Amino acid sequence: MGAIKERNIAKLQTNYALQQEESQISTARRKRVLYRRLSVFFALAITTAYLMISTLISQNSVLAEKAEEKKQLQKELASYQHDEELLKEEIIKLKDDEYIAKLARSEYFLSEDNEIIFTLPETEKQEKAKTTN
Repeated sequence: MGAIKERNIAKLQTNYALQQEESQISTARRKRVLYRRLSVFFALAITTAYLMISTLISQNSVLAEKAEEKKQLQKELASYQHDEELLKEEIIKLKDDEYIAKLARSEYFLSEDNEIIFTLPETEKQEKAKTTN
């Protein structure tokens, strides 16, 4: 029983037998073509899905970078707006003659007639306060 015996079966050469054999051959061809088409379709579908997912991931990372940059720029904008407000206040003050006179006396040691200016040494706290302002 270890050996497989070949069976000698004679095939009928009738029209019906030939048609059946041809239909089996054409069905086998159709299946092969179908499997090839399906494999090509799935390969294209997988490739398209990979490209779409990679594009989505890269756009997501770019969007996150842009959001971080936006936060940073908003902080800078707030700082610049604060500086602008201070400068506008300074402009308003500079239109006042008394403020200009006081500024000239303190910064440039200018004096009025019969006025003596004494400069006192500044303490470390005052120097730090001036440098931060």
